[in-house]
Amino acid sequence: MRRWLGAVVALGLLGACEPFEDGGGGGTTGDVLFDKGFAFVRGDRNIYVVDDDGDPNSPQRLTTSGGAYTPSISRDGTSIVFVQKAGTTTSLQTVPTTGGTVATLLSSNDAACGTCTNFRGPTFSPDGRTIVFAFDRGAGSNSSLARINVNGSGFTELTPGTTISYGAPSFFPNGNTVLAPAGNNTFQYNQLAFVPAAGGSPTYVSLGNEVLAIANRAVVSPDGRQVALDGRLSSGSTRIFVGNVSGTGLSGNLRRLTDYTASTVQESFPSWASTTSLGFLFNDSGGDPSIYRAPVSSTASSVTLAVPAANEPFYGPI
Repeated sequence: MRRWLGAVVALGLLGACEPFEDGGGGGTTGDVLFDKGFAFVRGDRNIYVVDDDGDPNSPQRLTTSGGAYTPSISRDGTSIVFVQKAGTTTSLQTVPTTGGTVATLLSSNDAACGTCTNFRGPTFSPDGRTIVFAFDRGAGSNSSLARINVNGSGFTELTPGTTISYGAPSFFPNGNTVLAPAGNNTFQYNQLAFVPAAGGSPTYVSLGNEVLAIANRAVVSPDGRQVALDGRLSSGSTRIFVGNVSGTGLSGNLRRLTDYTASTVQESFPSWASTTSLGFLFNDSGGDPSIYRAPVSSTASSVTLAVPAANEPFYGPI
């Protein structure tokens, strides 16, 4: 699992909302113009997209400089935000889903955010006006959540003075609340945090049953009624779990998405493809991870291959 995540630690400075000029932008053209489907990275650490009507073996490459992590698609399907690592600097960048200029919104240690480093899991608000992400505040500190406008202005910390750590956030569809993994440190997200998007005191809920911690991501369904997360088990494996959720908590126990039981199977990075299906990263026996789909139901189900040789998937728009 460690090699899937590609931990990012960053220092440095780049200007806000500037074009990325070190070979970024453009990319190759796939067989179908992107309208709806998966964004992901490959071994070269560039951003790719593949439309649902396109050939998953021939995705469109949107960046060329490498160093890209955890892409997320806007609700209107026109833009992707991702974390870019270049040397000792990380930044939040955007690129059109059809290809084009890569723009830098915010970089580690910019004056706007002070000693912020190690950006993670950026995601667009439902109205497309803001981006929320996780970051570290100085060496050895707990991670926090922040919000910026899509033009890179208006940095606002949502969880100032935090005594716990937060992971990759996800919006409820009304845009008023952000859901994020939370815990005592970034290696033990054993809670879900419900954070007001406009600022305020979070509410915390334990995971319960067999999930010891969230490995990477917890995401709210398009209708706001369910949450999917990659839960780490006592065996060391991770599985996708789904549970009923409201704006303030979980209802009932989490349930497994798939029917796999082998300890060699790893499932991670869930992303809703509809209110009744999920896309996620699947790996068995240490091979290259790929994107699979599975229906969401009351019982565990089998999976189908969606995109081979892909990492850190995000589906959109939904």
